Amino acid sequence: MTSSIIQIDVIIPTQTKYLDFVGSLGERIARELESYTGDRETLAYHLNLVLTEATANAIKHTTCTNPEDTVRVLIHIDNEKLSIKVFDHGQGFDLETVPTPDFDQPKEGGMGLFLIKTLMDSVTYNKRKNCNVLEIRKYL
Repeated sequence: MTSSIIQIDVIIPTQTKYLDFVGSLGERIARELESYTGDRETLAYHLNLVLTEATANAIKHTTCTNPEDTVRVLIHIDNEKLSIKVFDHGQGFDLETVPTPDFDQPKEGGMGLFLIKTLMDSVTYNKRKNCNVLEIRKYL
């Protein structure tokens, strides 16, 4: 089997009008993965949802004092895994303290990270010197 590597690096303004574009990248990638033996349509839906939610959170929580602020989405795929990194310039948060949503009394918002953690294999969040990075992995 040949080793196939795909890398996509997208930088968008912190505006929600770009969410559909970012989500559609996930769909397109899933449908083109030749070595993936699972259900590609389900993977396409999951990647669209995860990319949209992660990017929306980065946009929502970034400090919008700079109109030229951006969110960077880096997608790296090899034969074994898909890695998504979402870089933002917000104040950051502690991934371990994000509460599980209350399904008995659902409210708008607060489901994104829960969905990402449920659909993907690993999720980490790190504050760096100049940005924050949400890293999401799915093993193929």
